[in-house]
Amino acid sequence: MTTSAWGLLVLLLVALVVLGWPLGRFIAALCDGRLPRWMQRVEAPLFKLAGVAPDESMHWRTYAFALLAFNAIGAFAVYGLQRLQAVLPLNPAGMAAVSPDSSFNTALSFVTNTNWQGYAGESTMSYLTQMLGLTVQNFLSAATGIAVAFALARGFAARSTDGRGSVGNFWVDITRITAWLLLPISFVLAMFFAGQGVIQNFDAYQAVTTVEATAYQTPKLDADGQALKDAAGAPVMEDASTPTQTIAMGPVASQEAIKMLGTNGGGFFNANSAHPYENPTALANFVQMLAILLIPVALCFAFGRVVGDLRQGWAVLAAMTVLFVAAVVVIIPAEQAGNPLLQPLGVDQMASALQAGGNMEGKETRFGITASALFAAITTAASCGAVNAMHDSFTPLGGMVPIVLMQLGEVVFGGVGSGLYGMLIFAILAVFIAGLMIGRTPEYLGKKIEVHEMKLTSIAILITPIVVLAGTAVAVSMGLGKAGIANPGAHGFSEILYAFTSAGNNNGSAFAGLSANTPYYNALLGMAVWLGRFGMIVPVLAIAGALAAKKRLPVTAGTMPTHGPLFVVLLVGTVLLVGLLNYVPALALGPVVEHLMLWK
Repeated sequence: MTTSAWGLLVLLLVALVVLGWPLGRFIAALCDGRLPRWMQRVEAPLFKLAGVAPDESMHWRTYAFALLAFNAIGAFAVYGLQRLQAVLPLNPAGMAAVSPDSSFNTALSFVTNTNWQGYAGESTMSYLTQMLGLTVQNFLSAATGIAVAFALARGFAARSTDGRGSVGNFWVDITRITAWLLLPISFVLAMFFAGQGVIQNFDAYQAVTTVEATAYQTPKLDADGQALKDAAGAPVMEDASTPTQTIAMGPVASQEAIKMLGTNGGGFFNANSAHPYENPTALANFVQMLAILLIPVALCFAFGRVVGDLRQGWAVLAAMTVLFVAAVVVIIPAEQAGNPLLQPLGVDQMASALQAGGNMEGKETRFGITASALFAAITTAASCGAVNAMHDSFTPLGGMVPIVLMQLGEVVFGGVGSGLYGMLIFAILAVFIAGLMIGRTPEYLGKKIEVHEMKLTSIAILITPIVVLAGTAVAVSMGLGKAGIANPGAHGFSEILYAFTSAGNNNGSAFAGLSANTPYYNALLGMAVWLGRFGMIVPVLAIAGALAAKKRLPVTAGTMPTHGPLFVVLLVGTVLLVGLLNYVPALALGPVVEHLMLWK
């Protein structure tokens, strides 16, 4: 890695700690309900109107039911907005109704914090759908993930209990997280992005005259307006040109802020964060990377405060950081090395004053290899899915890093809330394994880890690999699945594996070489995002309830420390061994063999 790459990485990590520490303090207060009196006065009428008692804690089953029902209603709302957008206001471009299969996929995708997009936003969604449907779910799906993390933290923190397994009040959590955490920070970010050049308007799309006419081909029509075909049945094409270009407008800055802060990733434009209207400057690019990781880092500090031991939060954060830095150390040099097949052809891939060097295919010249590769590592580590470069154009090793980061279970920082509770599930597994090795009763933060918790932990860890590998197997074994592959061979397999890895782990990014906006893939990936999200959330809430129903044991000489370097190593090893081992055969068929083919 170059000096500039190390400098950017260090600057990012330092900024995250500096900003995450005070934010973590506030999030801990939010989790514990220790809010200033003026905030309680503001929210009191809302709770009264909704019939919610803020001090009434829910059993984990009630909490889970409320969460599932709330998100199901959200999915129906987003689906309906897409199907009816042609007759609804704020549609200056006259967008037609979105197809049923695409609406189904998009609704489930945004409700689950996945934000997988099989469509081009600027040519598919009206302003109303983008704002009322997608942006609203950006807030609510992020708040849902944080609420689950709150429930699990309360389960660990409970010292005395009546045995009910209460984990908090979902309606209170979702309201407070949205109103006091996500909205204020998003407002500040939106103002900053607008100042950097991200657009925010309700103007109609603008037709502008280009410096040079754009040449293209169009089907030749007969006198009746029907397309002419040749002897083989293919349409006859003729040359055409246009001196104008349509520039999409819209309320982008407001969506961009929560897109990053909530680790959502769904772009207003098809080019996502490679589009100058979404990501106009190098400073905006850095702040977007910072925003993606800010709340996941702050939640680690908040967790330490909630359980009464800041060292526990630092240990979890250290494990995440070790895995993240390792990924960055692989992806940036892989992209800077370029393509070895070009060397015998005499292609100069060395960086110099005249060229960036390395593998610049699919990357923005505004950001270069370092900022693009770091952005890719961040978004796939943090379950965000935003992209500022084409992952499909990365080298085999460079492209494997985002896949692996997702396959680890999105616990390397991970999504807001989901990263923390995912890593804590691995921590439970780690102390169980350690307990078996040293002959002690597995215990984490004073709570015994017994058979019931291990069964739920196993379900939570295995549900995603099952969804990913089963979906990939079905897709590559059926003609409808193989029809979407743009590149045959190992890379085509990687495209499908990436798609289901992204969907099952609720990331949302894509290699984008796969034509996935078909009824087949929309249905299959839609089911994957739903099962990947809630198939894990329900067992996590069950674990939270089980832990809350247990008495917290005092620390003794026989208690295994879970805050030192040894535990960090154990946790990292557990994530790598258990989280990645399921996918090694699939990786060998895709990016690994593709890398070996470059050196044959």
